[in-house]
Amino acid sequence: MSLTSRSLIGVIAFSTLMLGGCAHFHDHRHGVSHKHVADGEVSKPKGIDLSLFAKDAFTQEPIIVDCETVEGTKTTCYQFVTNGAPAGRTPGPFCPRTTSDGADVAGAWFSKEGTGDLVDITGEFILKLGDYYGDEKWMVYDAKSNKVRYTATKAACLGAAKPDVEDEYKQNCIECELSYLEDDFSRTFLIPTTPIPAAKPSRVRTAGIALDGTELSGSAPIDAILGAYTIAAFDDCGGHINVHQGYHYHSAAGCTDKSDSDDGHAPLIGYASDGYGIYALKNAEGKAVEGLDACRGQTDDVRGYHYHAASPSENMFIGCFHGETVRPSGPEGHPEGGPLRAPDENQS
Repeated sequence: MSLTSRSLIGVIAFSTLMLGGCAHFHDHRHGVSHKHVADGEVSKPKGIDLSLFAKDAFTQEPIIVDCETVEGTKTTCYQFVTNGAPAGRTPGPFCPRTTSDGADVAGAWFSKEGTGDLVDITGEFILKLGDYYGDEKWMVYDAKSNKVRYTATKAACLGAAKPDVEDEYKQNCIECELSYLEDDFSRTFLIPTTPIPAAKPSRVRTAGIALDGTELSGSAPIDAILGAYTIAAFDDCGGHINVHQGYHYHSAAGCTDKSDSDDGHAPLIGYASDGYGIYALKNAEGKAVEGLDACRGQTDDVRGYHYHAASPSENMFIGCFHGETVRPSGPEGHPEGGPLRAPDENQS
């Protein structure tokens, strides 16, 4: 692979973090100062509320570090270290095993309309893929056994869970397991402690981090996936796994929703890479929010500027970044974004 799990695009992985001892220390390798968030010496910045993250969302205590945005603004960032797994639950299921399987034993996929809810990947859905996409070449099952073809090994996962799907893994339902990740797999996210409005909106590569500690990913390369006659199956939470990002979300399906107020506002699902909150599309009454800007953001007196996620099948969370995002300092660092693209698009 072109990048290891410790040098992922748009994130910085630190091999060791001395979290014990003094409350403030200096890391001479990276030239940044670190402060423990919970040491009582750092006032809670406006923006990210650490108390809303799930228990065990992080593998190390979040700290505040000096950082620099893409625009060159020197600021401070939260450093979040995760293990690529959603806190509090086991991902899956993803692909059905036979053409008679129902929604209870399989996952979901984007609607072909590109909006609304995800569609269930049932056995019947697999049987009718040709009709669904208007292409008779679809054949993701064995007609004799009625078994669904899916990526059942790590080698198959590596060959299929990427935009340029290897030929032998075309006509497959793609799923990967957390057990395929390296034993020391680690993700590190740097997000400004206080959002900084940008002079102009910027492109989204990685949308941010969910409240369960996993990535809110950028858009999946749908054309490449469907062009290989594959389905990069999600579980019912709108996420799936690859060996570079671990488990990550492509849809806001409600699994990380958490209310942070009593005003009936849509629940928080996570934080964007620029530090602004990302909320669900619909409020407590089930009504979709209106009046969003091009980035899918708006401002109110309680939350200030914040985003609302797109519907599950729109293949995005937000439309652009309203705020400045972080310039990583690692040797393979790039402006914010998910690891591994081909050449400038997300992994599936």
